[in-house]
Amino acid sequence: LDPQTRQSIWNHLNELRSRKGVTIFMTTHYMDEAEYCDRIGIIDRGKIVALGTPDQLKAMVGGDVVTITSSKPEAAALEIKELLGVTPSRDDGTLRMEVSDGKAFVPRLVRELMAPVDTVTLRRPSLDDVFLKLTGRAIRDEEAGTRDQMKMMGRAWRRR
Repeated sequence: LDPQTRQSIWNHLNELRSRKGVTIFMTTHYMDEAEYCDRIGIIDRGKIVALGTPDQLKAMVGGDVVTITSSKPEAAALEIKELLGVTPSRDDGTLRMEVSDGKAFVPRLVRELMAPVDTVTLRRPSLDDVFLKLTGRAIRDEEAGTRDQMKMMGRAWRRR
């Protein structure tokens, strides 16, 4: 949906829920949509791995999320672990860390790290962070890649 229509639908659903007192069950892969929900269940491989309010689930991440990019990510990851006692995870070309106090951690990170730091980002946890923490990845290793999916669709189309 385009952004305006999507917002209009959400406004309607929230108004319906408030006015009529109905319960709405929904399923989504968009974690920003799940923010509208009173209660969320995260399912991984067919099993519920977490259940709670958006704030309860975000509290599972613990503190703040700090991400950095570096032209030498291996060296930076090793230094962060040795100097700061935090083991960063790799997430799509960045080093990602969950820390209890990001405002205190970031200046120390920049001051003590010898490896080059290109960018630093500090933010509160999101539901995407919760999903990553609970499942270990954003995209399943066992899922077919885009190229494989296109091949399967082509085969199915030819069979018609």
